[in-house]
Amino acid sequence: MDRVLIEGLSVETVIGVYDWERTIRQRLELDLELATDLRPAAAGDDLDRTLDYAAISQRIGEFAASSRFELVETFAERLAAMLREEFGIAWLRLTLRKPGAVANARAVGVRIERGER
Repeated sequence: MDRVLIEGLSVETVIGVYDWERTIRQRLELDLELATDLRPAAAGDDLDRTLDYAAISQRIGEFAASSRFELVETFAERLAAMLREEFGIAWLRLTLRKPGAVANARAVGVRIERGER
């Protein structure tokens, strides 16, 4: 199965368990691998026959802007479910990082895979 990649996507959202975190927006960084068959799009040079990474990136930004989760695990799980449903993605791997959340670490986060390849 081929994959569409979106790497280093930065979004802002309300995320965190501490009271002070509930009053600010924080940056999350995402990497995605989205499984699809690229041959039909390539054969016809047709955007409508592939996963539109611009549209997906925009939708992720909208999702983040309207979200207010405590855990990055919840953000990742809900985002994966939304992407699979709205864009018909059979399988995805999502890496989600929260920079600066832990002293002496560049970022903390989770990596999940959902669906079947």
